[in-house]
Amino acid sequence: MKKTEAPAAEQAHPAAVDTAPKETAAPAGEPAETAVKKTATTRKKAASATKKAASATKKTTAASRKTAAAAKKSAPEAAQAAPAAEEKPAAMKQAAPAVEKPTPVAEEPAPVNEMSNLPRRSVAFIGSECHPFVKTGGLGDVMYALPRELARLNCDVRVLLPRYACIPQEYQNKMVYRGEFYMDLGRTGRNYYVGIMEYICDGVVYDFIDNQEFFSSGNPYTNLVDDIPKYCFFSKAALAALNYMNWIPDIIHCHDWQAGLVPVYLRTLFQDSPVGRAKTVLTIHNLRFQGVYNIPTIQYWTGLPDHVFSMGALKQDWVEANILKGGLAYADRITTVSGTYAWEIQSSEYGERLEDHLRYHSGKLRGIVNGIDYDMWNPETDPALAANYGLGNVLDHKMENKLAIQKELGLEEDTGKFVIGLISRLTDQKGLDLVNAIIPQVLDGHTQVVVLGTGDRRYEDAFRYYEHTYRGSFSACIQYDEARAHRIYAGADALLVPSRFEPCGLTQLNAMHYGTLPIVRETGGLKDTVEPYNTFTGDGNGFTFDRYDAGLLLDAINRAKSLYFDNRYHWDEIVQRDMAKDVSWQRSARQYKDLYLELTPW
Repeated sequence: MKKTEAPAAEQAHPAAVDTAPKETAAPAGEPAETAVKKTATTRKKAASATKKAASATKKTTAASRKTAAAAKKSAPEAAQAAPAAEEKPAAMKQAAPAVEKPTPVAEEPAPVNEMSNLPRRSVAFIGSECHPFVKTGGLGDVMYALPRELARLNCDVRVLLPRYACIPQEYQNKMVYRGEFYMDLGRTGRNYYVGIMEYICDGVVYDFIDNQEFFSSGNPYTNLVDDIPKYCFFSKAALAALNYMNWIPDIIHCHDWQAGLVPVYLRTLFQDSPVGRAKTVLTIHNLRFQGVYNIPTIQYWTGLPDHVFSMGALKQDWVEANILKGGLAYADRITTVSGTYAWEIQSSEYGERLEDHLRYHSGKLRGIVNGIDYDMWNPETDPALAANYGLGNVLDHKMENKLAIQKELGLEEDTGKFVIGLISRLTDQKGLDLVNAIIPQVLDGHTQVVVLGTGDRRYEDAFRYYEHTYRGSFSACIQYDEARAHRIYAGADALLVPSRFEPCGLTQLNAMHYGTLPIVRETGGLKDTVEPYNTFTGDGNGFTFDRYDAGLLLDAINRAKSLYFDNRYHWDEIVQRDMAKDVSWQRSARQYKDLYLELTPW
């Protein structure tokens, strides 16, 4: 069966979502008040009737019947006062035909009903990874948590991903076949198979673009030579799949350079198709990765018109094409994962050679801090911990987790030690050259350091050396172990994040939620989320340093240790303050929803 984009696209008009039931919630309030007043009046009449009928059984019976009738009369009016329970689901079902039967998953009707008076928008997320299917970094967490939170805010959400061979079989087995078609790609002269496999969970529809030629490797990212054709295909196939499924979103939210061609395709090859009416948002999770390759290769794989390969769009250095740069030029809005990073990337220090381009497009640039998923990161219910705890009993049970992680990693078991955790990719970006330089000064006999992560060989070897030299005080876990990361967050006293640059950072948010105080450099999302502790006022929720300097990092660590050993009462206050701080996705999701409404004011 062969289908091209055009015929599939022509049928897609009916999918336009037209359900923004703003008016229903307000009128519903009026009958509710009337109903309450009527009920009260009826009860008064019934009471007086009962008194008068004390001696007459027949009159009492009649009064009782009247009271019952009045109660019945008030019931339908009271029922109108809860439109979220009856009227809204009907509207919502109309708006999202593809999500009518989310069979095997636990729905969350309460939060959705609570927000059902918000305007409804349909949003397609397009990105290269998403937990729990495939994850290499923070992008996978965002692609998982943000759509789920938006679904609670009355958004109709789909997530489009490549169907990599490395996706665990348990999820592959639950995918349902939605259809297939063939699509031309660039100047290859071939038609390529595009299959659509679907999986539904927590009110979010996941559509996987299937093509064994591009997605059969074991890892999502291999090398730029292979990744360029792969994501040229994926970006175009995702838009063609939306047309094919007859599901046209109000907003298409793209992530990083792997989906950077989506806004470019949308305003060129797909401009006259149904999906062409959608608005686009492009989020930069890390500006360092941009998808830069020579112009002829990008022209060959995309088939984009020559005018997009200009200096204002994809062209860079006259001979290179920059996929992310093109996406930034054609997107309706650009977001980054923190306000400070949105400002930083317009400077030469952090702009990765796109600072001029970003300053030009600064009018459509926003910064929205990420959150963390409280279902995944919750010390009260976390199955990985030795002892669960919450805000009320953190001071009682956190020490149990410290002893457990010390025993697990072969450290000296002593609750009096100050334990510093470092959970990170082992790269220059994360400030590990600073850490490497000061380890001998940090390990003073009262301090222990735990490192978890993989990355550059020189850092892996350096941390193994420290483990051998300072046995019992230093542990190097050169691996990625999600459960162990949870236990380190719970057992450590402080977490180190001395990054050279950090778009947002999730580790400091996880640490605070687990009652572990962050020691961070004031950059990007770290600056936005960690307020330095003030010795005089007692304000703040962590320890910070500004310039990228090993001495300043050591000073921040020593300030934290001084407070821990000399003023434990204030330390415990900060621990409880951090655990009480809302670092969930709820606030961030509302900001994204506001951005979508700003783009689609109908």
